[in-house]
Parts: sequence; structure tokens; C-alpha cells
Amino acid sequence: MRIRATVAAVSGALALSAFAVPAAHAAAAPNVTFSNVKVNKAKAIVVGTAKTGVTVTYTLTHPANVSIAPDKLGTGPILYRGSSLTEQTAAFGSDEPGTCKAASTTVANCTATMYFRPAADYDIADADAGSWNVGGVAVTSGGVLKWQGGLGTTKLQRASKLTVNASPEPVKKGKTITVTGALTRASWNSGKYLGYTGQSVKLQFKKKGASAYTTVKTVKSTSGGALKTTVKASVDGTFRYSFAGTTTTPAVSATGDYLDVK
Repeated sequence: MRIRATVAAVSGALALSAFAVPAAHAAAAPNVTFSNVKVNKAKAIVVGTAKTGVTVTYTLTHPANVSIAPDKLGTGPILYRGSSLTEQTAAFGSDEPGTCKAASTTVANCTATMYFRPAADYDIADADAGSWNVGGVAVTSGGVLKWQGGLGTTKLQRASKLTVNASPEPVKKGKTITVTGALTRASWNSGKYLGYTGQSVKLQFKKKGASAYTTVKTVKSTSGGALKTTVKASVDGTFRYSFAGTTTTPAVSATGDYLDVK
């Protein structure tokens, strides 16, 4: 993946991966169009601190006399930021061209894989989380390119983690318990999970035998993503913290901590 590059650089990288020796002579851009682009099955792309692969599917429409053979035409997705592909501020694409299978003489169904590699080789940085526009690029064996933008949007999010601990346990009925935890999210800059501060997180409780949690109160995460509050012990049950998520960070709930009330 070529992050924070120009569309031309991304397209050039695709050309080099598709064809060993692109020709330098001028030629008409490939007469193809992209549609039905789905990035990660239309779900947000959630990346932690390890390399993550995401599948992109799309439909390629082309004239009947245009070959989609791998040695003739390479295609793939592009994610970009900006009002259009010609005025983008950052863009990146798949490492290799997509694999296309003919559905008719003029339509092909294609699949490509985009890889996100945080920290290790700095393909993505923390600031790259958020909304990205979706486009497509086609390149001929002669190295001639066509770009198409405005094919939708997708979200790139930093993976989150949430913990909880209710203590002391066991505890006598009516006594005060302290519920601690931490909300963290992946830092693509450092390759570690760091505290997500200033976020509203719900403390929830599920009575023993119940099927669902109910919200007890809302707590703000402090330094290092720390969470801490107190409640009165009443009955046996399970406490957890639950975070609704933001544009750049997905929702997450802690694995519940069971409290035995004597």
C-alpha cells in the first residue's frame, strides 16, 4: 500500500506490479468503468497493530474487444482523500492488480486485496483514520492509466480494547465496590495500544440469570484511558464497560467481570 502518495504514484505502482516492462509510447486510456465497489463487505476497516488484509470486490465494464487478460489490463481499487481524484490530498491502492472473471463479453467480476501495515513500514499513521473516498484505476500493458473516483466511501478505524475489574469480590450486599478499567486503541505510529482519553464509556450490569446488560452510569476515560467509578453491591451479576465508538475508533465492550454478592 502506498499511503499519502499521489494518485499517479499509486497508479504507477500498480502498473509496475501488473506488467514487467510498461511501454513509454502514448496511447488512449482504457475504455473501462468501475461499479458496485465494496470494500471489506461494506464494513469499516478495523486495523490493530499487525498487518491486515481487506478484500475489495468490484464490477468492471469494458468493450467486447478489450481483453481483460492479466497481461493486457490491470485493475484495482484506490482509496483517496479530497474532493476528487484530480484534487486528492492522499491516496493508496492494492499492492497487486485485482483478479477478474468474465461474467459476459463486456462485464467482469473482480476481487482485489488491500493490505494495511501499521508501524512496521509506516504505510499508515494515526492521522489516516477516518473517512476515505473509493475509486478505481485501470492500466494497460503499455502503462496507460485511467482513474475513476466517486465510487463510494469507507472508514478506516484504529482497533480498540476495553477492560473491566470489579472489586473487592466477594462483597457484602450494600457495600461499595470500585469498578476500574481502561479504554485503549491502536497507535499506528508506535505499534502499541495507547489510552483513549476523554471518551464517554458506559458502565453496565447484567443480573445473574438475565440475558441483557443495563446501563448503570456513564464514565469519562482519563489519563491513559483509565476508567474508575464506584457503585453499591446489590445482587450477584456481571459488570462491564461498553464504548459506543467514534468515526476513527470502533465500538467495543469489555469481557464481563462477575461479582459474587454475599
